[in-house]
Formats: sequence, C-alpha cells, structure tokens
Amino acid sequence: MELNIVRETGDFVVADKPSGLLTMPARGTLAGKPDLAGLLRKRFGEIFVVHRLDMDASGLIIFARTAAAHRYYSGLFETREVEKKYLVAAQGLFEDERGEIDKPLKQRGSGRMSVAFDGKKSLTKYAVVGKLKGAALLEVAIVTGRRHQIRAHLYSIGHPVLGDNTYGEAAAQSKFPRLMLHSWRLRFKDMSGKTISCESDPPAGFMSVLKVLGH
Repeated sequence: MELNIVRETGDFVVADKPSGLLTMPARGTLAGKPDLAGLLRKRFGEIFVVHRLDMDASGLIIFARTAAAHRYYSGLFETREVEKKYLVAAQGLFEDERGEIDKPLKQRGSGRMSVAFDGKKSLTKYAVVGKLKGAALLEVAIVTGRRHQIRAHLYSIGHPVLGDNTYGEAAAQSKFPRLMLHSWRLRFKDMSGKTISCESDPPAGFMSVLKVLGH
C-alpha cells in the first residue's frame, strides 16, 4: 500500500490515512488486518501512536518518532493545544449555520459511545459549509478527543454521519460507500515551538459522494 506522507521530521510523521485502514493493530474480528502504524514502522523504524482516526475515516494523523516526541505530542492532545478540523457529511438539514454539541460521552459494552450524565466532558463545534440533498456538509472542530466523538455527538442531535452503520440506521447508511468523515487540517506547535499546519483534500471516494448529493 502506498503511503501518503504529508510532513516528516526527525520527531514526527503526519500521514494521510485512507478510509478502511486501521490506525493501529486491533483485536477481535479486525485482528491481523493492516494498520497504518505498522506500515509506517516498515518505512521509518520506531513509530509511536499519538492519537487515532476511526478505521472508516480518512485524513491527517500524527505519529511520533521518538519516546520524547511521543510524550510531547501526546501532551499537546491532552491539553487540547492541537487544532483538529474535519469535513463531515451529515444526514438531514440544519436550521442553524453554526452550533456546539456539549454533551458528556461514555463508552458502552458494545463499543458504541453514548451521551450519559456520568460520561466524560465532550465538546464538538460545527459550521455548515454546504447544503446537499437531504444532508449537509459540515466543518467540524473537536475541542475534546473522545472515541467516536463526532459520530456520537451528531447522532445524538439527529444528524448521523453519512455512511455510519454503527450509529445511523443501517439500511439507510449502507448505500454510502464509506464513512463521510475526513480529517482535513491539523495545526500544532512542534518541539521547537514552530507552528506546523497540515491540510489534506478529501479523497476521490469522499468527493464522489458529494457529487452525487449535489455539492
């Protein structure tokens, strides 16, 4: 598999993950499937996972190349000093052009995340950037970084991500060839204090769905 490396230094690698590829090795039914971290290790040697993207999502993701860099970049994510923006196609029409979803999330035994009073604080911000047939194209920024945060939050307000068979109605979502969630921008300060900004255009599969939906 050809790797799309967006930025590479001695401390980190920013890669553009394709939809359908695991970020790191998984257990259960996905055990043994190729993962991005493993592919990067074959090319760069030592690689440390800093954060994750869902298997069916695509886009930018940071990996550290040293233990010190792993501590530093993991710290940036913990203190929310990384700007993360996503393009998302969500079901339904939005009344407001901008909004926030401030709902605590908790993982259930099924692996799904759901809104719960005793969950972890989770904040998602969104802006409508395009109107589609029965859907909307959103630019989403996550202030926190919970598992499935965007998917669970949008589902909780009645706007599941297109192609999301886990949270949306399976019959309706199965007609989409992929999860319509793409990490398009990462901005952060590297270990020297320099601001790094990386962007990634959505892949052809993402754009083809938008074209069918009239964007």
